[in-house]
Amino acid sequence: MNTRSIKGKSFNEIKNALEQNLNDGFKPTLAIVFLSVAQDRKAIRELLDSKNISVFGATSNGEFIDGNTDNKSTVILLLDMKREHFKIYLEEFPEKNYREVAQYIAFKAASQFEKPAFFISASHLETDAEQLLLGFEDVIGKHVNVYGGMAGDDYAFLDQFVFTNKKESSRGTLVLALDEDYIKIKGVATCGWKAVGTEKTVTKSEGNHVYTVDDIPVLDVTQKYGGIENVTQENDDIILEIAANFPLQLQREQGDPVMRPGLVIDWNDRSFYCSGTVPQGSKVRFSLPPDFDVMDKVIQGVQHLKDTEMPEADALVVFSCGGRILSLGPLMNDEIEGIKNVWNVPMVGMFSNAELARATGGNLEMHNLTTCCVALKEK
Repeated sequence: MNTRSIKGKSFNEIKNALEQNLNDGFKPTLAIVFLSVAQDRKAIRELLDSKNISVFGATSNGEFIDGNTDNKSTVILLLDMKREHFKIYLEEFPEKNYREVAQYIAFKAASQFEKPAFFISASHLETDAEQLLLGFEDVIGKHVNVYGGMAGDDYAFLDQFVFTNKKESSRGTLVLALDEDYIKIKGVATCGWKAVGTEKTVTKSEGNHVYTVDDIPVLDVTQKYGGIENVTQENDDIILEIAANFPLQLQREQGDPVMRPGLVIDWNDRSFYCSGTVPQGSKVRFSLPPDFDVMDKVIQGVQHLKDTEMPEADALVVFSCGGRILSLGPLMNDEIEGIKNVWNVPMVGMFSNAELARATGGNLEMHNLTTCCVALKEK
């Protein structure tokens, strides 16, 4: 499978880059597109549609195709995958029936492919990505391969979009189904944030709203363990500091823990809303601010994937949490370059609002502060 990646800061740059890549007989059938909400996504999808290229697209918090991160840009991975080996679905969920919508898509994909795997993105901050993952498991089984990221909007947290050739949605899910009999797909999700302290018990929570840990307001416990100062409602930066540097690590019975950063504080009772469900009675640990080891662990995880399961790849797709670049800044370029160097094949990536993948040694999860790297290879 021939693959190429392009990027641009404007529609004309993307148009010129696309034309240059089509001049030598390259005929891509599929484009994976990540772009800023500031870009003209309608013009870009119409351009790709005019070339008979199917589009899997999402808005993001930042974009990359190589070792350098960018923002307010468009990045595209072009693949000449055989059309009979993939299908794209875009469905909305105005009734918030996330699991049922995912089941519906999974049934359709299962009617096309005996062994389907999935790339997925979804829009709207209310979307319960865990329910989407459960919907795929319900139909395909616990073994199903699902990878993806939640759409972003340059950290505005207002309107995010997923889109394909003729349609886009600010409250929907976009799914690229692949035929695993012909397309090998393997991925790894790695966080790297180190835990601190002993396990503690979530003593009161409802869904993703965490009230107390060991019967103490969760904000107070986080402040204590993080040594955070100026934890006041007047400090506009406090929630970003907590989310990016001091997330909860939700312990699982099997597999690595998953990250659950606080995203919205309720100052009335000093509780906060996390990025995903934190069941009452579950065990959590707190996190240390990230250091160089965070990036090393991600690159080592990707290298292990190559050494053990995916010796060769045609392309890479990376979903990295927007919180990572907030924490790591320019150092994030080192991580991305390290990932690319493992296979040294065309790559496309986005900074997402959440990452969707199987936890190492565990189940499908909605992650945060995590890098999910997915390798593709035509059999």
